[in-house]
Amino acid sequence: MRTLRTDAERAEAVALVQDRQRWLTLRGLPVPAQADVPALFRDPQTKPAGLFEDGKLLAGTIPERDPLLGWGEGSCLFLRCAHTLPDQPDDITRLITLWASDFAARQDLPVVRTEALVHHGPAAPPVAAHLRRLTDMGWDVRGHGAGREGDRVARLELAAERRAGLTALISCRGHEPQLATDDRGRT
Repeated sequence: MRTLRTDAERAEAVALVQDRQRWLTLRGLPVPAQADVPALFRDPQTKPAGLFEDGKLLAGTIPERDPLLGWGEGSCLFLRCAHTLPDQPDDITRLITLWASDFAARQDLPVVRTEALVHHGPAAPPVAAHLRRLTDMGWDVRGHGAGREGDRVARLELAAERRAGLTALISCRGHEPQLATDDRGRT
């Protein structure tokens, strides 16, 4: 897991996001309607991170510290716009989950938060199955409503936990996330 620093790495992340959104659309699954997610990965003000294996980008997200979410109490590591390469096993999501929990603990943050799109509601069959897989990985659903980007989301929270043996699976060369700047001008 490492910060995407070059234009080429950011372009690869943009392509991954676009592929994932196309994959979701073809299956009738929710995609962000309010935010231009590829533009967020191109934005030089963001510091996206990517999960690589043998030089191949498998997932991307924008880790932020203490963004203004409007839900959840206290400090957190927020995984904004998390996307995985289409047609990959849940192992990628599991690795991101383990990494995020450990990374937050190393930053002295008590929890990780993220949002999962639920345009048709959290009980809709494909969304419900996705949320069940996430809860099986340790995420807790903390309700649903308007998300940070304005879409309807399920709010997810994961306890931070140091995982000493994780370096055997994932090396981390990510930046220390800074306070997020709200898109509406607040910090």
